[in-house]
Amino acid sequence: MIKKEPSWKSYIVQTTTPIFTPEQCDIVSRIGRSMPPQNAQVGGGDKGVHDTKTRISHISWIPFSNPEAAPMYKKIQEVMWITNKRHFGFENMEINEQAQYTEYPEGGFYQWHMDLDVNMAKEPPVRKISMTLILSPENEFEGGGLEIQKPGNIIKPKQGHAVFFASFINHRVVPVTRGVRKSLVMWFGGEPFK
Repeated sequence: MIKKEPSWKSYIVQTTTPIFTPEQCDIVSRIGRSMPPQNAQVGGGDKGVHDTKTRISHISWIPFSNPEAAPMYKKIQEVMWITNKRHFGFENMEINEQAQYTEYPEGGFYQWHMDLDVNMAKEPPVRKISMTLILSPENEFEGGGLEIQKPGNIIKPKQGHAVFFASFINHRVVPVTRGVRKSLVMWFGGEPFK
């Protein structure tokens, strides 16, 4: 028997109102820049490698223990729960990975990839929802759109807005042609898919 998916289910959701004000975006950027920077890697975990043919960006991790970041984590968790309930319908979703502050310089990009490890046995809890929230004002960079699911489907959220999408969807960040694209990237996990 085939289970029919609810008609409300959507795996790509863009916020219609900003999650953060420009001032809050500046605070998140400042927190991110205050953490130890590193060249972004591909592959994650202990097996990650710096591969400039696949990804050019600089990242830092925002610890849960950072008291300045507590309001950020609280707000994003609230928005994620509402978004999941209205659109995804995944069970027992939580924030279980630190937020990644990311800067894509001019020429920076990230080739097609998925955020979900296909070997879910290695990854409890399983990444189910990914989020990209733009911290830069739109006039500070060009390019850098989030191309999602298929070539040509480019989303370029405004400052403070986010895109939530299922972590099993292919996506990439197209090259930044001017300026610096600052973003906050997060993943939300739960029980393995059934």
